[in-house]
Amino acid sequence: MRKFILGMLLLSALGLQIGCFVPLYSAQRDERARQLIFVSENLRHIHGIWERIWFLEFPDTATPYRTHGGVI
Repeated sequence: MRKFILGMLLLSALGLQIGCFVPLYSAQRDERARQLIFVSENLRHIHGIWERIWFLEFPDTATPYRTHGGVI
């Protein structure tokens, strides 16, 4: 029973560290650079996506400046 528990504990510890054994990016330099560029470009857009989700890019409707809204 003790060996079973220790074995399960070892497997769970290895399962949490799977990123160290299985590399996230390719081993080839050019392919790895391409993958890192794609990841960094995706991370660069997070700020804009966050603003769209929370409607932060729209102007505030409580501003003192009013617009006519019609054709002048």
